[in-house]
Amino acid sequence: MAYEYKVVEIREKMLGGKMSGDKLETMLNEHARQGWRLKAITSTEIKGRVGPGGVDGLIVTFERSV
Repeated sequence: MAYEYKVVEIREKMLGGKMSGDKLETMLNEHARQGWRLKAITSTEIKGRVGPGGVDGLIVTFERSV
């Protein structure tokens, strides 16, 4: 069986400022309806577009059968 993967970077501001379990749950359920299964969530510093440093965020990895 073959799989495809999708990686989503989530910055705190994308979830409305502070990381919210409800907003993360909504995003996960939206992907689940499209056939994606959660594979991993990794906390990381995501590089910003302007200037040095980064912001706290999550790397969310999904997989689904193809």
